[in-house]
This record gives sequence, structure tokens and C-alpha cells, in this order.
Amino acid sequence: MKPRRSQKIRWSPKLAYAIGLIATDGNLSNDRRHINLTSKDLQLLKTFKRCLGLKNKIGLKRSGFSNKKYFWVQFGDVILYRWLLKIGLTPAKSRGIKKLSIPNRYFFDFLRGVFDGDGSCCGFWDKRWKNSFMFYIYLYSGSFQFLKWLRNVLQRSINIYGAFSRERNVWRLKYAKNESRLLFSKMYHQNRLPCLKRKYIKLKSLLSIT
Repeated sequence: MKPRRSQKIRWSPKLAYAIGLIATDGNLSNDRRHINLTSKDLQLLKTFKRCLGLKNKIGLKRSGFSNKKYFWVQFGDVILYRWLLKIGLTPAKSRGIKKLSIPNRYFFDFLRGVFDGDGSCCGFWDKRWKNSFMFYIYLYSGSFQFLKWLRNVLQRSINIYGAFSRERNVWRLKYAKNESRLLFSKMYHQNRLPCLKRKYIKLKSLLSIT
């Protein structure tokens, strides 16, 4: 499936995952044509390219806030760009992104992309209780409305609630052990799904402890 070569964009698990990445680590240029994705993970950009059938080269650039180098890919696709606008993405999305029009069937593929772009997980032994391993999945965004929408969908679809908190200049949505287990099973609902492998391996490792 190569949406950039079609007059009509059709939803698929791969496309939904790619949109999750664009919604977090991606950007719509102001020229109303180009779309790009930036990440420190080369594997993530290669997966993104496969999901969209892209042939564009992956480059390196320096962060405007530090001296770190990041991988990035940019491509021009007016049809896909306009379609992304229709489902709710905007060029200046960091704090303005809100609800997106994602079909229920593909929501967890989209969410896996969001997690790979702006999510994390951690686990630790709680000293307060013997043999108690704590485990959390986090989703981050500069937009509270975006996280609120994600939480509402998850509450409605699989009855998990999570908790909000503020970390410096971003919002965080946190899911604890039991809710994280369910969330993991939904995001990785079958084998060999496109994903950021290092995060998947870490999640699997943490779940094997709990």
C-alpha cells in the first residue's frame, strides 16, 4: 500500500502506525506539500518508509536545542498532506494537536505509533512491599487536549483510565501495571507488526518480571 501514489487514501494498519509517528515525531511543512519525520532511531525511520512505500533517503541533522544529531526523512505528497489535514493534523501541532479522526479498527496501530514516537516505559522494585515490581507505560505530549482524547478513547474501548501529570513543559499520561498489561496486548495485537524494536523488547522484558 503506497498512499502517496494514490488519488484515494485507504486506511490500513501500516498507515495508521505511520500517522501515529507523524502525530508525535513528524511535521507538516508550511509549504502544504512536504511531510517529515525525525528520530534518533534509524530503525524507526526505515520502518516508517516501509509503511508508506517511500524511496526517499534518510539524512542526518543537528537539533536546534542541542548538538545532538538525529535521523530524518522528508517527502513531498500533496494528496497525503491534504488528507492528513482533514483527519486533524496541522503544521503547528506541538501544542495545538487535539482529536484525530482515526477509525476504531486502526486505533491501536495508531497508538503504537504514538508510543514509539512520544512514549516510554519503566519498571522497578517497590521497596515498600516485598516482591512488588512496579511497571508503567507513559505517553507524552505538549497538548493536554491530545492526551485527553487518547485517554477518553482508551477508557471507552478497553476500560482503562490512566492518570495525568505535568512534567516541565509537557503533559504525561501514565498507566500502571494492570492497565499497562492490557494496553500492551492491544498495541501489539499480533506478531511482526511495525514498531520500534527497542521499545517492544523493553516492554516484553518488563512484563516478564511482573
